[in-house]
Amino acid sequence: MRRIILSTCGSMLVLLAGCASLGSHAKDEARDETLAQYAAALRFGDFASAWQFVDPKVREAHPLDAAAKGRYSQAEVGAYQTDGPVATGENTIEQTAQISVVVKASQASYDIVDHQVWQYDPAVKRWWLETGLPDITPH
Repeated sequence: MRRIILSTCGSMLVLLAGCASLGSHAKDEARDETLAQYAAALRFGDFASAWQFVDPKVREAHPLDAAAKGRYSQAEVGAYQTDGPVATGENTIEQTAQISVVVKASQASYDIVDHQVWQYDPAVKRWWLETGLPDITPH
């Protein structure tokens, strides 16, 4: 009887560990897909679509003003490269992006560095950009 109970408990632990890794795998897939879609939006200069990756609470607290919308409408992205995501917590990742910005009117280009923090929301199973869109103001 004791062997049956121990065997059953052992099997349950293995199943629970498998379920946990499946949840983690789904979260990793969602992260990879989100980061790829965000990168694609920026590479195409589609800042309006990229804005949808920003956490709704951040968008509400810091809406894009007319000046920011004007800067984004006058810019294209020539290149977007990241160092890849690094987990900084159970539901948080950070990555740094090197972005080459091209001014549409003059075709002048300059580079910026964008430090991104992404947060996973387990309730909606989605990653949100907490740091907002990159500051494309030339420095």
